[in-house]
Parts: sequence; structure tokens; C-alpha cells
Amino acid sequence: MDGTRIEPPTLPAEVEAVVRALEASCGRVWIVGGAVRDWLQGRAAREIDLATDLEPRAVEAALERAAAGEVAMDRAHLGACRIRAGESDLTVTTLRSEGSHRDGRRPNEVRFVADVAEDAVRRDFTVNALYLEPFTGAVHDPTGGLRDLDRGVLRCIGEPDRRFAEDALRLLRLVRFAASADLEIESSSGDGARRCAHHLKRLSAERCFQELTDAFCGRGRGRALLLLVDLGLADVILPEVAAMAGVAQPPEYHPEGDVLTHVAKVLDHVPAGDRALAWSAVLHDVGKPPTFREAPDRIRFDGHDVLSAEMADVVLRRLRAPKGLREQVVDVCRQHIRFAALPLMRPRKAERWLRSPGFRDHLEFHRADCLGSHQKLEVYDFASRMLDALPPMRPRWIHGKDVLALGVPPGPRVGQILQEVDELLGDQPEAASREAALVLLRDVVRRGH
Repeated sequence: MDGTRIEPPTLPAEVEAVVRALEASCGRVWIVGGAVRDWLQGRAAREIDLATDLEPRAVEAALERAAAGEVAMDRAHLGACRIRAGESDLTVTTLRSEGSHRDGRRPNEVRFVADVAEDAVRRDFTVNALYLEPFTGAVHDPTGGLRDLDRGVLRCIGEPDRRFAEDALRLLRLVRFAASADLEIESSSGDGARRCAHHLKRLSAERCFQELTDAFCGRGRGRALLLLVDLGLADVILPEVAAMAGVAQPPEYHPEGDVLTHVAKVLDHVPAGDRALAWSAVLHDVGKPPTFREAPDRIRFDGHDVLSAEMADVVLRRLRAPKGLREQVVDVCRQHIRFAALPLMRPRKAERWLRSPGFRDHLEFHRADCLGSHQKLEVYDFASRMLDALPPMRPRWIHGKDVLALGVPPGPRVGQILQEVDELLGDQPEAASREAALVLLRDVVRRGH
């Protein structure tokens, strides 16, 4: 379906330099994949990938001659060359055809070709097999991607089962592209995904985590989660999440529906691109299915916050998530229902929480949690006002070493004593000084003995 033209995009200068360097070596160059799809949908492209009929060594030589950027051969046997040009990381791939895939990821055989139609049949989805001439705006469409894009359909190229068996990551990309590009999954592609869900077991934890994170941080992220469950993919890689489907909630607090529906709505309301809050949204209620009970007054999930934190830790360890992200998610899960008690807390206790590291993330998550359920933001507004009204942080007059110097053995008691002194100082701020703090400290320690 060639012959379509669009207004040529304005390329970043470093990308244009790469294109011209390749063309100067008598190569043909196309922008291919997601960038073309995004432009045709009227959206900004996240990244630009290039395809060329030059073979890898010719690509490398052309770019080095033109000093178009820092060049590194990346999977040269597959025809990929990575260029660091200015602030952009570009991948230039030589057009190729592929044989069978030996390990569910890499092809056994690669043959470099000169025709985009031969290259297209190895790709995953028709809307990703669109080739754009950078300076003329001509679009080459060997697989009917323009028609599918116009119909709002995401369809595999060729037989879905074969596409997914070649690389199981395509199962997760199916979910992400359908959600982020607002496309409906074509029926045979969806059926193929259900049949092939078991292939996800072959994916490394790291690849799985990265693709899921991209899906949970982008456009349509709540729908991505629902598709993951609907297609049976979550049963394989996130069974704890799949278990939330159909678990009823008390309608007076959750008029939106079951636990999975709530979680998807919360995911839509956390800030786009925030990895920790995205995973917090996905996992904050995984403890509800195991704690579900129908009490005389209503449905209850006793202790689900603590259990959700424990389960989130297990899930993220299994996916090899970074330690810092995992700890942040576990903390949000453990404390996400604590906000209900905030208006009733003693002022000093409330202040300590408000001043704790990461409280603003907790507050942002609480807002999303409310918008994903009853939509009442009274506690959020109350906490925001308290946060804005906090006085400047008082100097810390005493430290753990001062407590130890009075003969208190190392351990939790040291922190408890510091906290007690801090509260006493808070009751008499006008007299606060190191000398006053030391007097109070000696008195607290003496009374403790």
C-alpha cells in the first residue's frame, strides 16, 4: 500500500546528520516502526529507529567518515548498529530476512536484503512495519499497516502463533502497543496471544520487568493492565495480579467495581513515567484476594496492606526489579491506608510522617487511590494543607552519640529516647537549645532507669 505521503517530520539535527551520512554512501534510509506510527496518529515520537539497505560494516564506515556520532556495532550479525549522536541514541538496522528462531528470541539465520517488503515480514505488527522516507514523506507499507491504523486495529504480521513463538516479548508488546496507541487487538492476534501465553516463561526476568514497566508508565496504562489479565498473560508472569479479577469490594467505598478494576483506575491516575508509583498502583491491593471475607456489616480485607507489601516484595524480587524501586513500592503498599488516620493523629506524630522521606510520593499515591475509587479528596486536601503549613525544620540539638554517652546501650531504645526528647522540645519551642535538649535528655534517661 505505497503511494501515501505525509509532511516530512522535522528531525533532530543529529538524526538528520546520520541520515545524510548514510545517503552520502549511496544507501537508502527509512524511518521505521513506532515513530512512523506515532506521527501518523498525530503524536510525538518517543524514539526514532532507522533502516537502511547498507550492510553493517558499510553503515559503520559511513558514520565514522562523517563523524556523525559515537558508533558501536550492536549485534552486528543481526545488522544492528547503535549510534550515540548528541543527546540521541539511534539504532540503524540493515534490512534483513530471518530464518527460524533457536531460543525464542534470536534467529538462526539472517540474510541482508535490499527490499523493505522482505524486511517487513519478519516484524511483529503491521502498524510497526511502516517505512518513511525522511525527506520526501513517502510511506512504504508492505503489510497493510496504514489500513489497520486507519481502522484502529493491531494485527500480527503473518501467523500470530509463529510471531509470538519467535520472541515471547511480542506478547507484552502487543499489550503495550494496543494500550498506548489506542488500538483494538485483531481477533486472531488476540486468540494467538492466549494460546501462546506459556511462552512468557522463557523470558528473562529483566526483559519482562522492563517491558511491563514501559506498559505501566505510558499512555493507556490502566488498559494495559486489564489486557494483560484478559489475554491470560498475567496468569503466567503476574498471577498475584490476575487473582484480583472478580474480587468484589464494598460498594460504599469502591463504587467502581472489583479489585482489578480499582487497581487499573489507580494506575491511570498516578503520574505517567513514575516507575515506583506505577508498580505501587499495580501491587498495592494484591493482598486483598487472600484476605477477602464477608463480615456481617460489609466485605472486609483485614491486614491487606501488610500482606500487599510482603507480596509486592516477592513479585519485584522475582522480576529482578532494582532494589531502590522495590523498597519504595513496598513502603507505599504498607502505608497506603494510613491516610485515613492522619486527621486523628497527634500533631507531633503527624508532623513526623509529613517530614519523612518520600511523603510526597505517598501523598501523590493517596490522591490516585482516591480518584480510582470513591473520588473523595478531603484527606488529601487536609494533608496538602498540613504539608504547606509546616514550619521550617528545627535544628537537631542532640544525636544518638549523646544518648550513648549517658550509658544507654545501642538499640531501638536510643531512637525512642531521641523521639521523646524531640516531642518535649516541641512543647516549649521558645526554650529550644542544645543545653535545654541535654537537660531533657538526662531527665528522660534517668526516668527510664
